[in-house]
Amino acid sequence: MFRWLSANYRTFLWALALAISVWVAAVTAADPDETRTLPAAIPVEIIGQDPSLVVNSEMPKTVEVTLRAPRSVWNLVEANPSLARAILDFSGLSSGEHTVELQVQLNARPVQILSVAPNSVTFILEPLATQTLNVDVSLAGEAAIGYQIGEVVIEPVQIVVAGAQSQVQKVTRARVLVNLDGIRENVDQTLRVEVLDENGQRVNGITVSPESIHVTLPVSQQGGYRDVAVKVITTGRVASGYRLTDISVFPPVVTVYATDPELVSSLPGVLETQPLELQNAQDDINTRIALNLPAGVSIVGEQTVLIQAGVSPIESSITLGGERVEIIGLTSGLTAQVSPSTVDVIVSGPLPLLDTITRQDVRVTVDLTGLGPGTHQITPKVEVLISDVVVESILPNTIEVVITVSGAPTITPTPSR
Repeated sequence: MFRWLSANYRTFLWALALAISVWVAAVTAADPDETRTLPAAIPVEIIGQDPSLVVNSEMPKTVEVTLRAPRSVWNLVEANPSLARAILDFSGLSSGEHTVELQVQLNARPVQILSVAPNSVTFILEPLATQTLNVDVSLAGEAAIGYQIGEVVIEPVQIVVAGAQSQVQKVTRARVLVNLDGIRENVDQTLRVEVLDENGQRVNGITVSPESIHVTLPVSQQGGYRDVAVKVITTGRVASGYRLTDISVFPPVVTVYATDPELVSSLPGVLETQPLELQNAQDDINTRIALNLPAGVSIVGEQTVLIQAGVSPIESSITLGGERVEIIGLTSGLTAQVSPSTVDVIVSGPLPLLDTITRQDVRVTVDLTGLGPGTHQITPKVEVLISDVVVESILPNTIEVVITVSGAPTITPTPSR
């Protein structure tokens, strides 16, 4: 046996190599290699970071990876993207600037990683720093006239900022901003804390704990001032055929003042306007009107209120009976007979316009263009010469037209049982 192998080992090796080649060719043909970029970018994971250090640089969130792998591996990776990982290993790194290559791991075989973009990351590690700051309250704007604000209360009164040492050192102030512009009610809000540098600019890239604080601020009305609602008084009626759609007043509430606080306290809570004249109005009204004020009481600010009243025509409908049907488009040498020769037309629109409509304002036609001898069923067309008047329906909505050659006897349609 040994002598046989010694004499034929070359032939054996050639046969083995040929068999492997055939097997590889068969496998490759059934599962060919493909070179592609992963359809989903891989999230970057950071491991081994010293908890006393923080990154003070922009870091890539994801990387793009190009692979060469059999089609079966591609199907596996595309079905489960978590098989691919991109890792930045910070193990053993101290503070300062570093450049680290990205490590891509793929839990599928066989695979060849052709490119990673980016393939390395340059960043700065800094010591983690913290700072405790008192929170300032900045008040912007002014309360409504006649109102005064009390003492502001915040909870908690301090916050802690944390981050890269160079960023934390920039922070000189923590504040919340409260807008008082025109305020009439107590403030009870949770507001986000801003951290600022010495120039009043926001400092980014750090964490704030807590991010928001609770602010309360009492707001009360001063003696002699009072807010009262405005009631619009009207007189007269809009023109016939019109209706009043709405009335609005701006501002709906006004502040009044009197040197004697008892005088404003005795008010009923509503002030009436001078009468708004509606007599024969046909258009919207936009005007300013004074208020009826008791003696010793005055309005704070603008002395009149803006009143807007909507006036619209009443919508209705009427039936125009016996409108004659007019023939148009009839070919020369033909005659036509329509049945019925008149129709009823129902139109709708503003009542003042409907009251003025006449037969001359409505035209009913049947268009016979291109039609030859015979009996035809045609829908008439109605044209109204007054704008804003709409045709609702035609009765009947279909007309029979008998077209004959001129000089031929006219066939009168006979009703069937």
